Amino acid sequence: MSFLSKQSVIDELNKAKASKTKEWRDNLPTWCPGCGHFTGLHGLYEAAEKLKIPPKDFVVVSGIGCSGRFPFFIKGFGLHGLHGRAIPIATGIKVASPDLTVVVVGGDGDGVGIGGGHFPHAARSNFNLTYILLDNSIYGLTKGQISPTSPMGMKSGTSPYGNIARPLNPTTLALAYGATFVARTFSRERDMVSELITKAIQHKGFSFIHDLSPCVVFNKVVTYNSWNDVAAKLPEEHDILNRSRAMMLADSTEPIYQGLFFREEIPSFDDHVQKVKDGLNQPA
Repeated sequence: MSFLSKQSVIDELNKAKASKTKEWRDNLPTWCPGCGHFTGLHGLYEAAEKLKIPPKDFVVVSGIGCSGRFPFFIKGFGLHGLHGRAIPIATGIKVASPDLTVVVVGGDGDGVGIGGGHFPHAARSNFNLTYILLDNSIYGLTKGQISPTSPMGMKSGTSPYGNIARPLNPTTLALAYGATFVARTFSRERDMVSELITKAIQHKGFSFIHDLSPCVVFNKVVTYNSWNDVAAKLPEEHDILNRSRAMMLADSTEPIYQGLFFREEIPSFDDHVQKVKDGLNQPA
C-alpha cells in the first residue's frame, strides 16, 4: 500500500490544521501538492510558535531552489540569497546582530553542492545558527537533474545513462565537520520535524537538521515510499554525546535512521567574540 494512502497522512493533516501558527504565516506556499517541504515549513512555524519568537527578531535566509522560497512564507525578516551563499549571509547577520534568531534553509544542491565549501566552516566555527537542509535528491526547481545526494544509477536529464557518482550524506558531513547539534528527519514525521527544529533553535551553537523531503514531481526514484521502506528511529539507547557512534548510525542506509544523532554544549562563536570584546574593554 502506498504511504500516501494511509490514514496517518489524514491524521497529520488534521493536526496541521489545528496548529496555532497563524502569527508566523505570511504568503501561501507555492510548492507542488505533496512536496515534502510543506512539513519543514510547518515545523518551522510550530517552532516559532512554541518558542514565542517575535517576527521582528526572526530571520530566515535561503539560497536558490524550491526551498529558497521559505522567506516568502514566514512573517519576519527574510533574505533570498544567491545559490549556495545562504550560510555566509546568515553568518554576517548573526555576527552583526547576535540577539536575532537566524535560521538557514537550503536544498541538497544548494547546501552540499555549490554551497558545500561554506558548510564545514560554519560548523567548525560553531556559529549560533540553525541550518535546515531539505534533501529531495534532485534539482527540482530546474525540472529534474541529479544532485549531490542522488543515488548511483539514477537517470535524469543530466544522467541519461544513470548517475555514476556516489551520493553525499549530509548528516555524516555535519558530524565530520564538528557541528554541535546534528539531527535527521523525514517529512512523513511531522511531529518529529517540529520537535527537532524547536530543539535546534534552542541549541546554542551550530545546529543542523537533515530533512528527507521527497520531490513528488521530478524524482521517481527517491520517493515517500522508498524512504518509508527503510526509515527507522534511532535506537533508544543511543548516546547523543558519542560522535563516533553517531557517525556509524548516520552512515547506515538500511535502515536510514532519524532523530537526534549528536549534541554537545561548548562555547559558540558568539561566546568567543564576547570574550574578545571583554578583554579589549579591560584597562591596560
